[in-house]
Amino acid sequence: MMIAEIAWYCFLLPFVGALSSPLLTRVHPKLRDYGALLFSFLAALASIMLLPALFHPSKLPIEKSFVWLTSPIELNVGVLVDPLSILLANIVSVISFIIMVYSLGYMRESPSLTRWWMWMNLFIGSMLLLVLSNNLFFIFIGWKMVGLCSYGLIGFYYRDEKKYWIGGPPPTKYCTPSHAGLKALITTSTGDVLMLGGILIIYSYSGTLNLLRLYETSSLWIPKIANSPGMMFLTALLLLAGPLGKSAQFPFHEWLPEAMAGPAPVSALIHAATMVKSGVYLVARLIPIFFYGYWVMGVHEASYFFVLTAWVGGITAFLAATQAMVSLELKKTLAYSTMSQIGYMMLALGVSGFTVSNLLGGFTSGTFHLVNHAMFKACLFLCAGSIIHTTHSIYMNEMGSLRRVMPFTSIFMLIASFSLMGVPPLPGFWSKDAIILTCFEAHHYPLFFFSLMTVIVTAFYTIRFIGMVFYGKESEHIKHIKKTGGALTEPRPSMVWTCGALALLIVILGILGLSLEHLLKGGFGEILSEIGLPVEHVVNHSTAHWLVPLLSFLAVMMGVVPAYFLYISRKINPEEILERYAWIKRLHKFFWNRWYIDHFYHMFFVGGIGKIFSCIPRYFENPLDKFFHSFIPSLPVKLHRSGKFLLPPKQKQEKGVELFVAEQPTGIDLGFALFLIFFFITLYLIAMFIWER
Repeated sequence: MMIAEIAWYCFLLPFVGALSSPLLTRVHPKLRDYGALLFSFLAALASIMLLPALFHPSKLPIEKSFVWLTSPIELNVGVLVDPLSILLANIVSVISFIIMVYSLGYMRESPSLTRWWMWMNLFIGSMLLLVLSNNLFFIFIGWKMVGLCSYGLIGFYYRDEKKYWIGGPPPTKYCTPSHAGLKALITTSTGDVLMLGGILIIYSYSGTLNLLRLYETSSLWIPKIANSPGMMFLTALLLLAGPLGKSAQFPFHEWLPEAMAGPAPVSALIHAATMVKSGVYLVARLIPIFFYGYWVMGVHEASYFFVLTAWVGGITAFLAATQAMVSLELKKTLAYSTMSQIGYMMLALGVSGFTVSNLLGGFTSGTFHLVNHAMFKACLFLCAGSIIHTTHSIYMNEMGSLRRVMPFTSIFMLIASFSLMGVPPLPGFWSKDAIILTCFEAHHYPLFFFSLMTVIVTAFYTIRFIGMVFYGKESEHIKHIKKTGGALTEPRPSMVWTCGALALLIVILGILGLSLEHLLKGGFGEILSEIGLPVEHVVNHSTAHWLVPLLSFLAVMMGVVPAYFLYISRKINPEEILERYAWIKRLHKFFWNRWYIDHFYHMFFVGGIGKIFSCIPRYFENPLDKFFHSFIPSLPVKLHRSGKFLLPPKQKQEKGVELFVAEQPTGIDLGFALFLIFFFITLYLIAMFIWER
């Protein structure tokens, strides 16, 4: 079977699975469950069949399409198979299948399994449509469908039972699943609308939405945009808004922590492995356009695309990591970590455009970290789901010493956590150091400093949640479960096996890390060269070769050591430090309140706009209503009455006194006369207009 035909099956099979779930439910619920798994498995199998093409990059890209519309514009439906789409398709489909298997155990008692399997398969198909489409139009369709599925899955428990609330503990406010889903939909849709504006600008200048044709004709349409000052910057800004919203990057990042209201498989699927990666994927797709515009065509405004991407990524990486340092909810800590790690990916992709020699290194390190992060963060979220399923609590301070009752989960989560910190030889080490090295070679030392600071904070919060969950003393909540006869043990076998499978993949990926990085670099270099970009294969300088790993290791240890004494050995009490040092307590409060960014958004967009809406009826709607529905209808009557006073008064003799009184006119009064004059003038004008025609 041809590669292009296999790519079609990748995203069509999950759509069939979504449509068949209601039909299979009528036959038997078990058939529905395993049928949903079957279609996701077939999609994963089709994606794996694309992998051999990575070893032959000279034969790529492969495109196959057919005409869908010819009027008012010509639009083709097709697939694009190249190293980037093959990589993303496998990440999406393989990890999604593992998460679907996990869902068999985790969602077994849910009364809405038909809806669950429909949303999950529809999400997988939409994501695969997004990464395999050959034009921006169908990428945008997949993009919006992914957002819709995210809304449905985050708000899966839409009845808002209290046991599904997140947030707290008091006085911190709680958040319901329906509110969380709506927040995600509104925030991401804001970026989507702006991104659509950027797509329309590109189409208006280039006349095409096909990705390969956009690359090939860059020399023709980029100068047209450059002729309008500010237009290239506006295009970059609008196109970046969508990825920043979908990938929860500053300033669109506040929806992701609340998205943890969804079930644990949702957190693993959407907010670790797939949906939040769509923004990184689209930025990678757009890099050739702006790199060509800046470094080949000399359009300075195209450089803002890289500057914005890099700085937003660097700021988000540090900002989110600091919030993870103080969070008490296990899944929310991992959500902050996701925002931070995606910031790393954006940082690498942004730095790739700072110099010509950085293109291949930044592009490869960003996408390589995407692969590694998808593995270890999916494992972390699934392990977190198992822990919450066992302890019936979302708070880490209500856990403790769980390694004794959940030994397998603790081992799997420890492997994923070490990869998150960047401990060699796990895959997170290779990709994280590659990103830091890219910043160093770009000679952009502020971003290099941001990346190292984030490594310190990442190591700290990772050891913190490991210590609070698996080490130390048992919390009162755990003691209460034991006293009441609750079962503290490993979850269902399907949940344990899937976590173990991901942990095993992490280890294998770590062993093959350098080889995979070289494979990706060769494939990306071949494709980028073919579309006309100046790719330079740079050998790392000997100084950077040993300096960056050394600094990275020291940064990890700077975060690990204090966290170990605070949360594992417990030789230092964190509460005593907060009470002793007022500045640390204020800093803790600042991070706990998420830098007050969410408070500002709520005050401005919810409270402020709500107050404005309350003023609109009083100062706008009511006056306009009176003007159009009271004053204007009464105008003819007032005009009629005013005509009476314009008539001359009639003298009248009464008891020897001469009085002047206005007599009621007979026949046609003045108001009616004015109406007749206006009517005949209008008829005259209409007749003259028709005569001239």
